[in-house]
Parts: sequence; C-alpha cells; structure tokens
Amino acid sequence: QVRVVESGGALVQPGGSLRLSCTASGSGFSFYVMGWDRQAPGKQREWVATITNGVTTNYTDSVKGRFTISRDVENTVSLQMNSLKPEDTAVYYCFARYYSDYDEDDFDYWGQGTQVTVSS
Repeated sequence: QVRVVESGGALVQPGGSLRLSCTASGSGFSFYVMGWDRQAPGKQREWVATITNGVTTNYTDSVKGRFTISRDVENTVSLQMNSLKPEDTAVYYCFARYYSDYDEDDFDYWGQGTQVTVSS
C-alpha cells in the first residue's frame, strides 16, 4: 500500500514564500521521480516541477526562478515557492513514480492535495 501525503499549504500574501512538503511511503518502494502538479479554480491541472533520482530538476516556465524542488531524504521532497503571485493559487498535488521490474512499467501515485492561496 502506497501513501502520498502533502503538507504546507496556506494563505500567503503576494510576494511571500511558502514551502510544501511531500512524503511517499510504501514498504519496499523507492520512487525515482517525485514532483508536483497544480490545479487552479476553473482551470486544467498542470505540471509544475519534478525531481528525478534526487538530482535532476525540471520546472514549468511560469515558476522557473521562483520555485525550487528538492529531495530532503529518500521519498520526501519539498517545493520552496518564493515571490508568489495570485496566479499561483491552486491545489498542489504531489506525485511519486515507481518503476516495477516485474511489470516493466512506471506507476504513479498521487496525494490528496494541499491548498495554496496567494491573496492580499
């Protein structure tokens, strides 16, 4: 059984900072990719950032230079968000990707989401 749990969402003023955390747990599982999506009200879900093998990071253009994804310990990642804008308001979802040698395929697991609201 795999669980993905996010935390850290809050109300913050424009220009402020927030740090989200995500932990994926499951006996015997090692997640080689972890990352974040978000969904703003009335909009489609969009990819935000990923970290692969704890080293390689990628970001959507709208957050480059403002957000930083990092791996704290195995299966736990953080998303440091600086210079927040009202358009960053969304529910942020963490995902963790596991490769099954048996199935020779990737499996993604998702958290329930954490609300980030940027407003004065």
